[in-house]
Parts: sequence; C-alpha cells; structure tokens
Amino acid sequence: MKSARLNRLFGVSGNCFDVAIDHGMFNERTFLSGIENMKTAIEVIAQAAPDAIQLPPGTAPMLQAIPGKQRPALVLRTDIANIYGNPLPSQLFSEMIDRAVEQGVALDAACVVVNLLMLPDQPEVYRACVRNVNSLKRECEIYGMPLMVEPLVMQDNSKGAYMVDGAIDKILPLVRQAAELGADIIKADPCDNVEEYHRVVEIAQGLPVLVRGGGRVSDQEILVRTKQLMEQGARGIVYGRNVIQHNNPAGMTRALMAIVHDKASVEQASLLIG
Repeated sequence: MKSARLNRLFGVSGNCFDVAIDHGMFNERTFLSGIENMKTAIEVIAQAAPDAIQLPPGTAPMLQAIPGKQRPALVLRTDIANIYGNPLPSQLFSEMIDRAVEQGVALDAACVVVNLLMLPDQPEVYRACVRNVNSLKRECEIYGMPLMVEPLVMQDNSKGAYMVDGAIDKILPLVRQAAELGADIIKADPCDNVEEYHRVVEIAQGLPVLVRGGGRVSDQEILVRTKQLMEQGARGIVYGRNVIQHNNPAGMTRALMAIVHDKASVEQASLLIG
C-alpha cells in the first residue's frame, strides 16, 4: 500500500517537512553536533510534530517507541557513504544496509531514502549509487514502500567537506535520472539561484520534490529560502542541521512547518521560533 504510506508522509496540505537526524550514519565527528544524545534529539523534534523524521536503522526504534498515534512518520536511511571527510579516504564507497526494504517494513517506515551521488572524478561511487537505487526499486514495488532518491552533486572535496555544487545544469540531469530510475519522491539540493528552482521541479516530471537544507545558516536566510522554494513549486523540505543545531529546534520546526503547510510569511514564521 504505497499510497497509504505516502499519506502518512505528506500532510493534508499535500506537502512534507522531514527532519533529517541520520547524520551519525556517516562516521564524521562534525556531524554529531546537536545529536550527541539521539533519544533526546528525537523526542524534542517529535514533540514539535514535523511530518517525518529521517533516521538510520539503529536509532529508528527510538522514534517508533514514542507512544500515541501522533508521532512523526519514519523515513529510513538505507545507505552509508564515506565521502564527507577531508581529506578523503584512499578508497570511497556507497553501501546499502542489508535487506533495506524489509528493515523498513519491520520498522514501520513510511518511506526509504537512498543517495544518488555525483562527485568529481569518482565514477565508481556514482556507479554504486545507481546499483543501490536499482536494487531498491523492485523491492519497494513488491512491498509497497515509497522510494525517496537523493540526487546530490558535490564539489571537489578540496574545497571543504560536504560541499554541494549548486550549478543547475549539473543538478537537472541527475534529478531527471533519479526520476527515470523510479523514484517516488526526489530530495534535491537548492540551486545557486533559488529563482530557478522551478526548473528542478519541472524536470522531476510530476514527482514531489523535497529540498535538502544543507549547511547551517541564519534563521532569516533559511526562512526566506524556504519561502522562495515553496513558491517555486517544491512540495516540502528535508532539513537537518538547520533544525537540530538550532538553539530552539522545536521553535524552528514550528516555523518551517508554518511556511511549508500554511503558506506563512517569513515574518509570521519568525514569531514561532521564540
């Protein structure tokens, strides 16, 4: 029942705010800021009631253990990559967890997510990601599990770890490939010129596009950008560090939910942060 799981993921507005707390999966010390205590981090965000929380299999049970019917849906991270350090390891990989969709079903996930990584001069990582998407696609169809694909175009790592390339001419073909490989949902980076994001939405061929948050920025910048992206046709957002590293994660969650679901202005959303 893929449609039933999608209904759990997207709100009545038709949009979705997925808070990503899966950074610990990637074995990088800098990614752990704000999530040293995962149980607390998950509970704080869950109480602010986003549509979903994105977690790896090891900590997903912490979300699912929260009692009641109102807890956020689970988006299960299914892959691990070692591409975020600086300097990079001598050998790079992107590996999927074992029986990813079965784990998603067992954990009562509403969706599974996998990367489609494009790094300069790293064709083997890209090839591994294509294989991962291909292997997940058929399993997702069998089990009725929505597949979120995360096409990420990265800069050369020498410019700094975890740096995204916002060139729209690189983003567009990778987003389209994710759609052609069978994604049900696209999670894509913003482009350098936010006003061009409607082109990313268009190239996804009607699939819902959720925008990735990226690095930590000021409250004003993230709220303004989110408002612009939603006005460009995005169906929601997947933000991590701009929520979990905020001094008021619950307040920022409420502010972003107001923009995503209620079309709140930046000024109205800012008042909810506190």
